[in-house]
Amino acid sequence: MIEAVIQYEFLRNALLSGMIIGFLAPLIGVFIVVRRLSMIADALSHVTLSGIAFSMLLGKYFAFFSAATLNPIFMGMAFSVAGALSIEKLRTSYKHFQELSIPIILSAGIGLSAIFISVANGFNTDLFTYLFGNILAIRKSDLLTILIIAIVVVAIILLIYKELFSISFDDEHARISGIPRKMINFLFIVMVAVVIASAMKIVGILLVSSLMVLPVAASIKIAKSFKQTIFYSILFGEISVLLGLFISYQFDWASGGTIVVTSLLILLVIMAFKRWILRVDD
Repeated sequence: MIEAVIQYEFLRNALLSGMIIGFLAPLIGVFIVVRRLSMIADALSHVTLSGIAFSMLLGKYFAFFSAATLNPIFMGMAFSVAGALSIEKLRTSYKHFQELSIPIILSAGIGLSAIFISVANGFNTDLFTYLFGNILAIRKSDLLTILIIAIVVVAIILLIYKELFSISFDDEHARISGIPRKMINFLFIVMVAVVIASAMKIVGILLVSSLMVLPVAASIKIAKSFKQTIFYSILFGEISVLLGLFISYQFDWASGGTIVVTSLLILLVIMAFKRWILRVDD
């Protein structure tokens, strides 16, 4: 596989983009899990699908919106950001039932996707790529987009880390402390939306939330601090991507599914190891 990566550009694009998302998704995922918003990635991924389907629908009638001219992922990002802001708005409207915001937007995303896909006369190969992921379809322009997003997201997290940490663990204390909660929440929800949209081609709409949640679930079992949770989450995310890509290459399996199943196996191994340690201590 190493020789193939050196020889073929599309494999290098796949490896580099996978490593970036393997870092970025668990990094964002830690804050998602801590804020008890684990299902938000599912909702936004379906909203992103509606944006991509809408872009491809427009591409049938307007040359500017064709995949060759305008990457559908940008329309997906726009829809995802709109969906993320709608979730945040609904969370403030349903103060005592904030969890309702996620299934509402999830339903909207599924409904719009179905309409746009039906009007466009059904699925095509590109839509299946976004639905289930195809990391080998990553182009250099996609890699550049993912890299820019990663740099911006990491920079923002470094700038607002203390405030984001405070809001995630104690929103009331953050409010009393004078932290600009609305601005921080706005930045965070937009980052979540953009990262989800950028990961679509790699793991697919149906699996993108798994790469955000599973590494974090594994790290929580062994981490002793929040920073350790971030470190182990990123570590497990990278291992999942690299090992998943290697296995999918060797056996010609779907890359997105293999990456997610690898992440699940890591979680199961960590859980079994943790249980064995507890038994030994007893």
